[in-house]
Amino acid sequence: MRPLILVTNDDGVHAPGILALFKAMKEVGDAYIVAPDRERSAAGHSLTLHKPLKVEELRENVYSVNGTPTDCVALAISKVLPRRPDLVASGINKGANLGDDITYSGTVAAAIEGTILNSPAFAISVVGDKPHHYDTAVPYAIKVANYILDKSLPYDTLLNVNVPNVPKAGVKGMRLTRQGKRVYDGAIQETYSPWGDKHFWIGGGTPYWEQGEGMDVQAVLSGYVSVTPVHLDLTNYDALEYLKKSWDESAA
Repeated sequence: MRPLILVTNDDGVHAPGILALFKAMKEVGDAYIVAPDRERSAAGHSLTLHKPLKVEELRENVYSVNGTPTDCVALAISKVLPRRPDLVASGINKGANLGDDITYSGTVAAAIEGTILNSPAFAISVVGDKPHHYDTAVPYAIKVANYILDKSLPYDTLLNVNVPNVPKAGVKGMRLTRQGKRVYDGAIQETYSPWGDKHFWIGGGTPYWEQGEGMDVQAVLSGYVSVTPVHLDLTNYDALEYLKKSWDESAA
């Protein structure tokens, strides 16, 4: 039996990145798209709780949902797909999901939801501005998918893949990395309505990259595909041991 692969994203069901990933995953198994009906970038790991959701079949094996990426994965696994997917592939995102981006990213959140629901998952993004070289990311998506289906992943873990936005020949290879640090200066802009009311627009800004050995950011800036294992257990075990000692001392 061929593997069943759920393809989703946060850029919307008609985005060129998801169409490229869908075509790639059809080489690996029986692929289905279940994705937002419009762009849901930076939706994070949000669920829609205050309205009903509609699933619309657009064509064979392609469905849109008027909700978030997390909604799409939850509905796909519970209601839409003929069986539990062997793999969840999220992307190909137009832009980076490096460092702290993963806390906001709907693309990564979709992979997180797949992992929570016991389907191995990866997210894949191209790092850079237009034009986006989705064709560069395709062979790496296939390679990662085949690896996961063959070897599986550690418990509670997904892979976050970032590909330099360059022609295929410009990529030097792949590196296993750790999550880096990326924050934005000037990301909140002031704007005014025609009536003079002040509003705020979140987006843009200048990214600040904290670079270091083994970080995802450093790998991509050096021309490599970054593959970062992301663990859903957010416990800081070193801090836990430290705090236990501190509390024991204060209690005495």
